[in-house]
Amino acid sequence: MVKRIIIFFVSLLIISCTGKSTKIRHLSENDIILAFGDSITHGIGANNTESYPSVLANLTKRTVIESGIPGETTEEGLIRLKDVLEKYNPSLVILCEGGNDMLRQINDNRIKENLRSMVRLIKEKGIDVILIGVPKPGFIISVPDFYKDVAVEFNIPYDGKILKSILTDNRLKADPIHPNGEGYKKLATRIYELIKENGGL
Repeated sequence: MVKRIIIFFVSLLIISCTGKSTKIRHLSENDIILAFGDSITHGIGANNTESYPSVLANLTKRTVIESGIPGETTEEGLIRLKDVLEKYNPSLVILCEGGNDMLRQINDNRIKENLRSMVRLIKEKGIDVILIGVPKPGFIISVPDFYKDVAVEFNIPYDGKILKSILTDNRLKADPIHPNGEGYKKLATRIYELIKENGGL
């Protein structure tokens, strides 16, 4: 009993000193990261070596599988996800999807439910997940609140600013909805920081 109390207070001390708690498991050298999503994950707007999964692999020194399907919606991604998880058995998934739903004006609640189902499926398999918010196209670009809602519900690392900052900077985008090589580098760097901040590296 005394030992458990000591461990508890030591854990609290570590958290208070670092200012954060670990949300994802540390990635060993052999662990696989799965980048799952649509054309942004695939790297449209840049060459293969400039895609964010390629840059992230160099930053993390880990294998990063690029599994992005241009034009894919969250509903299609949900159908595809199970087989991809079984094929690669990743330790961490970077989920970045929803832009095509918004281009097709699919209801926000439907997008949110599909994202919830994807995150739930990943978590049920004991795999960590990081969520990246995708901006809704328009005169004023903004990331819908449902991304943050899903991240809070499942207590997973989340960034809702990086893609917005890239897609509102002409120097960092190839077209209105895709980053260029420099934009993907910035996206990969932010994801790398998220992994480190949450205990993955």
